[in-house]
Amino acid sequence: MSAELGGRTGRQGKLSRWLRGRRPKETADEGGREDLLLAAAEAGLPLAPAAHPAPGYRCSCDRVGCPTPARHPVSFAWQTQSTTDRAQIERWARHQPQANFITATGMVHDVLDVPLEAGREALERLLDAGIEVGPVAESDDGRMLFFTTTRGTPEDEDEWWPCELDCHPETMDEHPGLRWHCRGSYVLVPPAQLPGEGQGVHWVRGPEHPLPDPLSLLEVLTDTGARHAGTESDHASSAWPLRH
Repeated sequence: MSAELGGRTGRQGKLSRWLRGRRPKETADEGGREDLLLAAAEAGLPLAPAAHPAPGYRCSCDRVGCPTPARHPVSFAWQTQSTTDRAQIERWARHQPQANFITATGMVHDVLDVPLEAGREALERLLDAGIEVGPVAESDDGRMLFFTTTRGTPEDEDEWWPCELDCHPETMDEHPGLRWHCRGSYVLVPPAQLPGEGQGVHWVRGPEHPLPDPLSLLEVLTDTGARHAGTESDHASSAWPLRH
């Protein structure tokens, strides 16, 4: 009897070891991905799972001609799904090891999204001027993201505009300058992978930095962005002269 029980116990032990041996493949956290996501959530950024790159510059959503490959949420309910709950984010990160994550803006924070070169110059100017700058991320597709407190919904609705008017993620190419992600929008939160070898989104200044008021950054960002846009327009005009 004891031998039989010992045999069962031995088989159960082997099964447990086999299951434990399989788990790292499902829960691997290469490069501290989970820690970075949890740090963002602890800073108050609500997260939800997003698509990730697939072979051939495609998107994991398998939508033919996906307009924003690896840059969009996986659920249409991303606004209500977004959370800072540690246990939920750990489950998502471990069960979806390739997934990117978005953070929903306009709830706790907004994001001022500018062209990369303009953003780098603006960041240097802001720091040199002693202006408090919060978390900042760079995207290898040519954008810099400045995380700020949200404007929320001011008492005077006439002074508030929805993000869809100027910077909805699906219409980004129409707005090459500054985009203000607020209520109804989202951005990828680092670490995220983009289509193309070595392409991604990463922190320049991490989420441990307090969120500043967006208006304290806006003047420098708009000024720098306008000058860079003007330079690009000059180059375009010289390359493509207008016909009279």
